[in-house]
Amino acid sequence: MALFRTVNVSEPAAVIEGDGVFLRAPLVSDYEEWAAVRERSREFLTPWEPTWPVDDLTRGAFRRRLRRYAEDQRTDQSYAFFIFASADQGLVGGITLANVRRGVAQAASVGYWMGAPFVRRGYMRSAVFAIAPYAFTVLRLHRLEAACIPSNRASIRLLESCGFEREGYARQYLCINGKWQDHLLYARLKSDPEP
Repeated sequence: MALFRTVNVSEPAAVIEGDGVFLRAPLVSDYEEWAAVRERSREFLTPWEPTWPVDDLTRGAFRRRLRRYAEDQRTDQSYAFFIFASADQGLVGGITLANVRRGVAQAASVGYWMGAPFVRRGYMRSAVFAIAPYAFTVLRLHRLEAACIPSNRASIRLLESCGFEREGYARQYLCINGKWQDHLLYARLKSDPEP
């Protein structure tokens, strides 16, 4: 039993509005746009992500992904969102609250990706700022955590500008691009002042 769960997990998460972006759960109808953005961004994303399965961009793999997202939300383990630019409603990336831990922890990990054509436009910063109140109020979390490879300067700048504080260094923390890689560990607390 999950302590402090307050979301009705049988309903899809509401649209989360941000500055120039909105976040919503992925839909089957997003497949073509998602596959196009991911394929166009493959070279840009590869150094920062787990190895892509051979069939990753197929319609079948996308449907399996959506089923996993729905099950993870139903069981209060993870909440996945696509990020859309408000101006043209176009898909620009994704953000997830994963590894939700209840009980005495009340924490989740933030993970994100941005399509290569949309970097350095402030979309991800807006998405992180938008998802934090959802995490702290709707999901009633106390702590958001994030990890990034030390050479990922853009991610470090993003996290620090969004009020995440560096808390540590984890050796061979995640298998990224087929290799166990060290990560910097960051966190933001519900009680932290808004940056």
